[in-house]
Amino acid sequence: MSANDIHTGDTLAPDSPRTHIGLDDPYLLSDATARELLAVTPWRRFAVIGDSTAAATGDPSPGYETISWADRLARWFLAAHPGTDYLNTGRMGATIPEVRAGQLAALHDFHPDLVHITCGGNDLIRRDGDLIAVEKDLDALCDSVAATGARLSMFTLADAFTGPLRPLRPRFAGFADSVRRVAARHDAILTEFWAHPARLREDWLSADHIHLTMAGQAVVAAELAKSFARHADSGHGGQ
Repeated sequence: MSANDIHTGDTLAPDSPRTHIGLDDPYLLSDATARELLAVTPWRRFAVIGDSTAAATGDPSPGYETISWADRLARWFLAAHPGTDYLNTGRMGATIPEVRAGQLAALHDFHPDLVHITCGGNDLIRRDGDLIAVEKDLDALCDSVAATGARLSMFTLADAFTGPLRPLRPRFAGFADSVRRVAARHDAILTEFWAHPARLREDWLSADHIHLTMAGQAVVAAELAKSFARHADSGHGGQ
């Protein structure tokens, strides 16, 4: 099986808002399928840095394992490549400057070959929508991470701004474009969630309407695994 045998979320018909349960979820991967996909990848030292999205805070979902997207991916990498090492320095509320100041030292000591970077949302809110400044900071962070020699990975946040958060939607639509530009400049693996059909589900977000539920986290892990498999031949090799 190859990554091309599994459709990505942005090519599928819009999903219904109903709640799916575990393995009947069409966007999930079984552990066996994920292991098979990641077996072709060259990376053996996987790191995640950033804010609460990296830390993967979220509410439990009935029928889904309570495990973050990052930890699930790390488990799949380990199953595909025994001996794989994993580091996650994500911190709730972290801004991009705080990630640079508080997480890069541990990252450099870890000697990663694949780093997923997810942050900027807190900056966007605290800077009252200064997209130019946030993109500049994100670009500088990616410069620092790229200095490790690792392949970079990023994703766009899903367009799931409803209720009291709806006024923030235009700001975060602009941020999605910023992430795309930064990813392109750094040849990062980019996984798109902005228009992913699963974002329409009632169980996509936690009660705070900000963080993903475990159901949402499972979808994120699956889409990243497919992205990594598709880019296995274009990335930096493992150590």
